[in-house]
Amino acid sequence: MIVLVGILVVVAGFATRRNPLLVVGAAGILTGLLGGLSPTKVLEAFGTGFASSRSVTLFAVALPVIGLLERHGLQEQARTLMNRLAKVSAGRLLASYLVIRQLAAALGLTALGGPAQTVRPMIAPMAEAAAERRHGTLTDKARERLRSFASSADTVGLFFGEDCFLAIGSILLITGFVNATYHTNLEPVQLALWAVPTAICATLVHGTRLLRLDRSLARDLPATGTAGRRVLEETK
Repeated sequence: MIVLVGILVVVAGFATRRNPLLVVGAAGILTGLLGGLSPTKVLEAFGTGFASSRSVTLFAVALPVIGLLERHGLQEQARTLMNRLAKVSAGRLLASYLVIRQLAAALGLTALGGPAQTVRPMIAPMAEAAAERRHGTLTDKARERLRSFASSADTVGLFFGEDCFLAIGSILLITGFVNATYHTNLEPVQLALWAVPTAICATLVHGTRLLRLDRSLARDLPATGTAGRRVLEETK
């Protein structure tokens, strides 16, 4: 029972809003020592766990790289690119990203996008630049709305696209559980095929919402310049 003290450490650490990594690490070390493991064995257990789930810790490498790219002008380059693409609006950009994200996830390429590595440094600034080109300076509410729609395009595309890939973890978990519990012979490809209609419906529904974003921005924001007046004419 004494080894359960580690749980109390986790609860106390989270309740006092300490660093989660330090809290979990301290709880793991304490639990190992109270369980009779030597410091060497505790360190070995941490190393084994890290090596077996190193894909989970890839953010420790990816985030500094993204930070360096942003510091050296990644967002500015994304905005510059959008200024050159005069016909691409914020809604069209996000709808295109939704389709690309979903198709990539359906092929198992789930790591190609993401809120941290793609949306924040590239997609959101590009959407903001497209909106600013047509409407001038954006309000804080409009800017936050664009960012939320950019994040939703990534999330919806990944969520409904990955289930179309028969080797994804959720598909394998479902088939393994159903076959073991109900003694059936359910194949992953069967679940993947049933996920395709749902993915198509998600693309149509959310894609329509993204395309309507241009109309709502034109209605809520004042039109400035020739591009803004052209948007008003198109949305009438």
